[in-house]
Amino acid sequence: MERIIVVGNGMVGYKFCEKLVAAAGKGNLDITVFGEEPWPAYDRVHLSEYFSGATVDNLMMAPRTWYEENHILLKTNELITSIDRPNKVVRSHHGVTYPYDRLVLATGSGAFVPKIDGVDKKGVFVYRTIEDLDAILDYGKKANSAAVLGGGLLGLEAAKAIIDMGLEAHVVEFAPRLMPRQLDAQGSGLLQAKLEQLGIHIHLEKNTRKIHGNGKLSGLEFADGSELPVDMLVISAGIVPRDELAKKSGLAVANRGGIKVNEFLQTSDPDIFAIGEAASYEDMVYGLVAPGYEMATQVVNQLTGTPPKPFTGFDMSTKLKLIGVEVGSFGDPFGESEPFKPIVLEDKNKGIYKRINISEDGKRLLGGILVGDASDYNLLWQMVQNKMPLPPEPEDLILGKRNGEQGQAAAGIASLPAEAQVCSCENITKADISNAILDGAHKIGEIKKCTKAGTGCGGCLPMVNDLLKLELQNMGKNVKNVLCEHFDYSRQELLDLVKIKNIKTYNDLLDQYGKGDGCETCKPAVASILASVWNELITKQDTIQDTNDRYLANIQKGGSYSVVPRIPGGEITPEKLIVLGQVAQKYGLYTKITGGQRIDMFGARVDQLPDIWEELINAGFESGHAYGKALRTVKSCVGSTWCRFGVQDSVSFAIRVEERYRGIRAPHKIKGGVSGCIRECAEAQSKDFGIIATEKGWNLYVCGNGGSKPQHAQLLINDVDSETCIKYLDRFLIYYIKTAEPLTRTATWLNKLEGGLNHLRDVVVNDSLGLGEEFEREMEFMVATYSCEWKEVVNDPALRAKFTHFVNVAEPDPSIEFQEMRGQKIPVDWYK
Repeated sequence: MERIIVVGNGMVGYKFCEKLVAAAGKGNLDITVFGEEPWPAYDRVHLSEYFSGATVDNLMMAPRTWYEENHILLKTNELITSIDRPNKVVRSHHGVTYPYDRLVLATGSGAFVPKIDGVDKKGVFVYRTIEDLDAILDYGKKANSAAVLGGGLLGLEAAKAIIDMGLEAHVVEFAPRLMPRQLDAQGSGLLQAKLEQLGIHIHLEKNTRKIHGNGKLSGLEFADGSELPVDMLVISAGIVPRDELAKKSGLAVANRGGIKVNEFLQTSDPDIFAIGEAASYEDMVYGLVAPGYEMATQVVNQLTGTPPKPFTGFDMSTKLKLIGVEVGSFGDPFGESEPFKPIVLEDKNKGIYKRINISEDGKRLLGGILVGDASDYNLLWQMVQNKMPLPPEPEDLILGKRNGEQGQAAAGIASLPAEAQVCSCENITKADISNAILDGAHKIGEIKKCTKAGTGCGGCLPMVNDLLKLELQNMGKNVKNVLCEHFDYSRQELLDLVKIKNIKTYNDLLDQYGKGDGCETCKPAVASILASVWNELITKQDTIQDTNDRYLANIQKGGSYSVVPRIPGGEITPEKLIVLGQVAQKYGLYTKITGGQRIDMFGARVDQLPDIWEELINAGFESGHAYGKALRTVKSCVGSTWCRFGVQDSVSFAIRVEERYRGIRAPHKIKGGVSGCIRECAEAQSKDFGIIATEKGWNLYVCGNGGSKPQHAQLLINDVDSETCIKYLDRFLIYYIKTAEPLTRTATWLNKLEGGLNHLRDVVVNDSLGLGEEFEREMEFMVATYSCEWKEVVNDPALRAKFTHFVNVAEPDPSIEFQEMRGQKIPVDWYK
């Protein structure tokens, strides 16, 4: 029986054993593992959780019994001190020798400790093992403040530990920014601001020259002459490969440290392999678990007769949460591999920074950086790995929900190729997970158990969950689609509950059918449901609204708002045009004609909004709902009134339709169009509903939209008269409002609707559900109870008083600034 010895029982050493047993079977190899610590392998990735209550058992990769059950001899508290290569024997510090046929060095790394005067003083620690953490915890009981030397990944993890201990925390970094290997200056600056908000003091460009104290640390002295008094110092300035055993045994080591290996992870002795942080391939040491696991896989393949895949390097993309702040860095984050064009989003208000680098030809994603919101990390990384084509508007990848539309990343998992790597830690592909689901793994825990996906860093679990939902739906399974963690109901179920139980407020719904305090997902969704059912003034529950709905206006870049009055069908009198010009001139607003045949006025302060609305209302205008998940516009051509090709009066019909459906709240914005002939000047077939004139009446099209994924509307019924067209529109809109998920456009709703257009036609035209008359009555209620939201605010002093920048003073926001362009004002680029 072949004798395999593994030196090192860290995460990579354990994973090697796990993979070896799985490939070779229990008891078919003589496996011995040595670990110098008292415990079996534990999870170093989540080591900081030890400070917030996790125990050694919680962090354990597997208990001792696992090694016994798999016929692996585990030797803890035993350090291998030498290798007798000619005789193939290793010797431990106990003086005991052990023979081997193949030897795997998984000795990992140690903490890099800079040569600083006084580094040996009491109160100075490294952050590497559980023993280190126990020592830090014990000493921290007598300390008030602590500094971390190093502002990289490990350093910031150590800073979290200091915060968890309740100490004043400082981070000292030699470089001019935090996480210099993962983040650029802007991303690092935003991360720094977030950490400082948590009370962490950041000291950049500081070269620590001396550690003060009489035997016991009392402070740090920097090369620039400044000093920092602290009670404790945690050094987390990087790692050093543990290659001392290899050096002593005559194995080749790299110039910058690490045991030299070839593409098959063999050292200079072909019977000795090195994996994990101890190994150096082409002078590169890989400090993440994912490449270590891949190395383990390829050595296992060689030991079990499976053709190995040469190890030629590894993508160092990473995603993690640092002290509550999401950070991601993927592909080529700094654009070092080839010429590129960056696209950057920075939202200082929300604390979000996103940067993607695209190829010069605009066809490929090369890499990027995410701070504050790394929810799209998995898909973006997959796009880099699989060289997936970019969407027509690449900025959609980081803008996410824009004007209510889902970002490109939301489409995600369905478009990935089968060979796409979903779990990098375990090298698990989309096909591996899909096959497991088809074989009966219908829960995340079951998928983790049979594929190992998500058992490493856990960063792939959101994508695994999306894939599980997709595959279960494809299998015809009923997937429970709840609104969020606070409501165990879908949007449709909540809408029914609101209506049946006569619930009028968010708090009542939460008390009766929810839990917790709610979140930014369920609050605006419930606000939309309540508005859809009761058609009440949305500002009555302003605290659960998004900013736009709360102030009945779209917030724009720079912090000002836009005002968009309704102009039904695009028809406007000269008198009203004059009023718009006068209002814009009086309040100094930027004006623009929109694509929906309206006039948009930008640059209003929130405290100016009611005054502006009052003047517009007095002139006969009303809210255009440009801010709401509601009907925006019904665009029209001039139709038979003016056009020699027109066969119906499209303007009159567009005005009738727009005035009927104005203010109706829905899961998403709705746009309509009416064209007077088949020449389609109103572009009706790109709208959520489009009406096109024929010689006999109207053709009604539904479920089209523009945006990042344009989709033509589909013909629902042709050659109907105006009344019938309105009836079917009533039914269509109510059915959509009652059944679509939050922020789902009609096009996406139809794409997911079982039975598609045929089912929709059966419900709307053929009344297959017998709900047609009920839908019409619900629409009539909406039409009858409509009131202009702007007018309600203008006439109600209590509501009007809410429109202030500050709750305690009546002053305008002093940070709003403008500059001139083409004779009009535009926001100053405040984000630069």
